[in-house]
Formats: sequence, C-alpha cells, structure tokens
Amino acid sequence: MKSSRHPPWIMICHWINAFSMLIMVGSGLKIYNASPIFGAKLPAFLTLGGWLGGAIQWHFAAMWLFVVNAMLYLGFNVLTGRLRARFMPLRFAEFTSDLFDLVRFRLSHANLDVYNALQKVAYLSVIVAATVMICSGLAVWKPVQFPVLRTIMGDFDNSRVVHFFAMLYLVLFTLAHLTMVVLVPRTLLNMLPIGFAQSARLSETKEGNQHEPK
Repeated sequence: MKSSRHPPWIMICHWINAFSMLIMVGSGLKIYNASPIFGAKLPAFLTLGGWLGGAIQWHFAAMWLFVVNAMLYLGFNVLTGRLRARFMPLRFAEFTSDLFDLVRFRLSHANLDVYNALQKVAYLSVIVAATVMICSGLAVWKPVQFPVLRTIMGDFDNSRVVHFFAMLYLVLFTLAHLTMVVLVPRTLLNMLPIGFAQSARLSETKEGNQHEPK
C-alpha cells in the first residue's frame, strides 16, 4: 500500500480549521439557544461561551481565524496547482462507480496520493458549504452593511436558517470524516507531525509483522 504525507501547510491549515470549527460550532449553538430558529433549544453541554455575550466573542474570534485560514488554504492550493491535480478531472461515471464500490465496501484506499470521485465531491462540497456559511453569517452579523447577501439569503431570518444548515452540513461531513479515519487510520497519520507519524507507522509495521505466518 502506498502512503504519502501531506505538505506542512496542509497539515497546519487542517488542524487550525478543526480547532476553529469546534469553537464556532459550540459558540454558535449558544447563540442559537438565545433565540431558537426552530423553537427547541439544544443541550447546554454542546454549547460554548457561558452566556450570550461570551458566545458572540468566541464566535467572532473563531470566525476570523476560520476565514483567514480558509483563504490561505485555497490560495496555496491554487498557487501550487494542488487544487487542479487533486480534484480534476471529476467525472460522473467515476462517481457512480465509486459510490457502488462504497456500498459494497470495496472502495480502495491503497493510494492516498489520489482522491477517488467521492472524495473529490465531498471536499469540493465542503468548500461550497463553508462559503455559504461565511456569507450567511455576514448577512446575519451585518444585514444593513451587506444588503446583497441578505437579499440572496431571503431575509434576516432566512439567513439564520441557511447559516444553521450550512454549519450542520459541515458537522455531518466532519463526523463522516472521522468515521473514515477510524476505518482507514493511515489517513490520519498523513496529518500528524513527522515524529508522531513515523512512530505510529513503526508500531503499525511491527503489529503487521507479528501477525504474519512464520
């Protein structure tokens, strides 16, 4: 099986993104509970910030970190050619074939240098969802200053709904991503600092050798 490490800037952006998303979701749910869109409040243990003002401060701090990190991530991907190399071409026939393999639990992860069609669609959809989340968040935060965004989203209340579901999509993607990490641990090793990754691979190799027939 072939396994390659991601470049350092990918690893840094990945973990900054995970940290900022965790803060944004927790503080966002606290803000949601102050004025529930769908009536019911969410459990307090899922929230962050302590009170509404604290949650807003946490949310804005994490938001700027997320936005700057996302811009750097996209910029590096475009400038290095990684975006085109990893995500293009994207063919419908490959997508349906990989989806069929996934359903049969036969989807290959032998070469981590190449994204299959399902990965391409998933990661590209995350970029779209993150963009929608940022734009709807701006429409909620500054509806007067961003009238075009507010109009595109429908109105202030609809902007909150769009923001909520964009966040929910990213949370569901994260859960699916974590599930894949459990099923294919090598994907996590490629996102760890080199010392941790090498130690983990050495341990993995030793375990594999122990199970080989003598």
